[in-house]
Amino acid sequence: MNMDNIAIVLVRPEESRNVGAVCRAMANSSVHDLRIVGRKEDLNDERVRVLAIHAAYIWEQARFFESVTEATADCSVSAGTTRRRGKKRKGKLFLPEEFAENAAMVTEGGGRAAIVFGNERTGLTDEELLECSCGVTIPSSDEFASLNLSHAVQIICYQLFRTANPGQTGYTPIPLLRLDQTVEVITQSLGEMGFFQRVTGDDMAAFWRQVLSRASLSEGEAQYIEKTFHKAAGLYAGKGRKTEETVSKA
Repeated sequence: MNMDNIAIVLVRPEESRNVGAVCRAMANSSVHDLRIVGRKEDLNDERVRVLAIHAAYIWEQARFFESVTEATADCSVSAGTTRRRGKKRKGKLFLPEEFAENAAMVTEGGGRAAIVFGNERTGLTDEELLECSCGVTIPSSDEFASLNLSHAVQIICYQLFRTANPGQTGYTPIPLLRLDQTVEVITQSLGEMGFFQRVTGDDMAAFWRQVLSRASLSEGEAQYIEKTFHKAAGLYAGKGRKTEETVSKA
């Protein structure tokens, strides 16, 4: 996905600090094109910058338009965000991850994709949503379904960013071949401590392999487990030597 071809459109935002928070949310995900339906003079520059912090450059480069249609005229797809369904509110609504896949195809082909967010109090009106080519909804609890504007932008931008960077993971789980090494250390260590008088080593190895494979261990976690069992076996051996020495002295 080409993140430079993603545009965030805010429709008549009322709270200047929300706009600043939106700028920060966009910068977190490498989205830089901010478009606002409304007048710049209706927003307080100082209040925007308070929450934008180092993302104030997005506010400085923001463009202003008179309608959603004008703000998205150069885009190949425009998705209006809404939590309400209805005859006039796009019968089919994409989830964020579904729209992200569509945006990836559009932007990689050179097109632009816009995500349109409504006013903080009212959201997008039926008329404004009709100006969009599709709809996107963010699932939330019926107990309190309304999301803060910047939070909604953050969720959408995050999903776009993750789709654009699929290789990024918190950690890399070790393969089963590597896991077998850890299981071997565990069973050998237990054997050295005389654990298999009633349980066979094969049964214990199968048990640990099943349990640890479900845990999807990282390399660091596997090494830590191995060190733990090595140390336990070493302490057990040391205790045995001390016992023998005590007996021999007696």
